[in-house]
Amino acid sequence: MLKDSAVKTTLPATLYRMSPLLVVSDLKRSIEFYTGPLGFELNFEHGGFYAGLGIGPHSIHLKVGTPSNSERQRRLENEDVDLIFGVKDLDGLYEQVCSQALEIVQPLRVIPYGREFYVRDPDGHVLAFFDVTS
Repeated sequence: MLKDSAVKTTLPATLYRMSPLLVVSDLKRSIEFYTGPLGFELNFEHGGFYAGLGIGPHSIHLKVGTPSNSERQRRLENEDVDLIFGVKDLDGLYEQVCSQALEIVQPLRVIPYGREFYVRDPDGHVLAFFDVTS
């Protein structure tokens, strides 16, 4: 607990990077999914059970575990996404995703707050991509 006279440092002033963690069943397969069609780079891999991937200053971490199939299915049915990516060339990315035969669970659509589409990774995590220019 800080004393009243102590200088408080807030999270926004010190936050440098945030890296969401996804539990995956097969690390190699997940690394191939994210580094292949989506263009992430492998930043590190540790012990065959943990990896960090990035694009520029953005990153995600992958950890081997047992993803809940029922949770994945429930999230898909409710259109609950696991990660949201804002992109500048949504149409170009959508064409690329379609050409890679990724599982598209929400085709490109226009909604009141913009344009978006969703794909699902090999473990069922739903990834949303939205147009930051609209």
